[in-house]
Amino acid sequence: MSLATVSSAALKGIDAVPVTVEVNGGQSGDPRLILVGLPDAAVKESDDRVFSALTNSNFDPPRLRTTINLAPGDLKKEGPIYDLPIAVGILAATGQFAAVERLQRFMLAGELGLSGTTRPVRGGLAMAQLAKKQGLKGILLPPVSAREAALVNGIPVYPVESLDQAVRFLEGELALRPLEPRPLRRDTADDNGLNFSEIKGQAAVRRAVEVAVAGGHNLLMIGPPGSGKSMIAKRVPTIMPDPELDEFLDVLRIHSAAGRTLDGEVPFMTRPFRSPHHTISDVGLLGGGTIPGPGEISLAHNGVLFLDELPEFKRSALEVLRQPLEEGSVSISRSAGKVDLPCSFMLVAAMNPCPCGYLGDSKRECRCSPSQIQRYRARISGPLLDRIDIHIEAPALGIGELRREELGESSTTIRTRVEEARDVQRNRFQSMNTSCNARMSQREIRAHCHVTDALGDLLQQAMEQLSLSARAYDRILKVARTIADLAGSEMIEQSHLLEAIQYRSLDRAVFY
Repeated sequence: MSLATVSSAALKGIDAVPVTVEVNGGQSGDPRLILVGLPDAAVKESDDRVFSALTNSNFDPPRLRTTINLAPGDLKKEGPIYDLPIAVGILAATGQFAAVERLQRFMLAGELGLSGTTRPVRGGLAMAQLAKKQGLKGILLPPVSAREAALVNGIPVYPVESLDQAVRFLEGELALRPLEPRPLRRDTADDNGLNFSEIKGQAAVRRAVEVAVAGGHNLLMIGPPGSGKSMIAKRVPTIMPDPELDEFLDVLRIHSAAGRTLDGEVPFMTRPFRSPHHTISDVGLLGGGTIPGPGEISLAHNGVLFLDELPEFKRSALEVLRQPLEEGSVSISRSAGKVDLPCSFMLVAAMNPCPCGYLGDSKRECRCSPSQIQRYRARISGPLLDRIDIHIEAPALGIGELRREELGESSTTIRTRVEEARDVQRNRFQSMNTSCNARMSQREIRAHCHVTDALGDLLQQAMEQLSLSARAYDRILKVARTIADLAGSEMIEQSHLLEAIQYRSLDRAVFY
């Protein structure tokens, strides 16, 4: 009887946690595999894949009763990620693998095909980070998963194409070079064919978008169909500052855990843009499942979440956004455990002023009754609306504006101003965890958003006339601070405060 252990990992949310694959072979009894350790259906099916992969790789499958334990036993295991470590563990337990000591220095993960070839698995980047933290000498992954894992510095990542190749490498018969990471390319405003210069008219909306991106503020655009709301929203990432490497690795780790990088292509070093349909479920938006995983708000981490036709989303789905918008993370509790998922995103939303979309239009008549309009607007709660810093009206464009051939400001020009404002904020918050004005705490608001007594009286008057909440008060000051940063002003001046107040007036004028 022989016992072998192999290091592997499991995904818990977007993080990898250690899993030890223990194989006890040579037991008396029927020649079968017994798999324990809270495996799901995909893990339980691994015995058929592993037996076939061993046979087709010219190894002998176990002829006696073999027990496989995935430790720790209280952690739910899912997916075919354990095929490769189980197969290598069987070989070690049955005496077909000699380099047991060398095996302990590596982490293994990968799905096996019936022929013994490897297939990609989710979470390669998180596993590489775990292997580095554990001080291992390297990690063996299928080539596609290895390409994303190689972005982690300080841990050798070896791509293995088959079970036979993995065994020969671990026994020292085959020399494999650690995968060199491909250089990350920074996106430009023209790489994806989108540019703000294509937006015609809508000067006020363009200004509001620039302010929103400069401070990381949430934005709501209200206007009739065809006014360019979706077109503008899709170009928001082109004026956002490039992510730092740590930010991009966080993004890639989330997408890897969700299985969205299995095409093997490391994307441009750009910020994500997610645009879920309004029929999305609460779990699809927030995240969750039997074993909690990331939803759309986490996939938009460090990027943009665009909700088109905002009132058409289910009320329950919209209400779950309230806590993530405030805290930049979401906690999900299920029977399989609790996970904390990052979701620090910029919310960009768009909606019509009424169900038909033509309320207030000078050329087309609105056919909605007052009760229909009220029900439509009531789908967005006041607490959620308070968490959207900037509300801007996007009016319909005239034919004359559409026919104009001259281009507006390019994304590159706008992004330059945004980056200058972000540099000011980076210097302001360099000793804190705050990343931008929209994330300021109460203490930081008091320290950096000071206004004179005269401006304080002006803001109080606006608050009383518009019946705004205390949360809206703080957000007006944050937006005013961003406008001052764009203007290169150390103090918030009257023009900055008035513009910030203007961005809050629509929620009361339109909704109440």
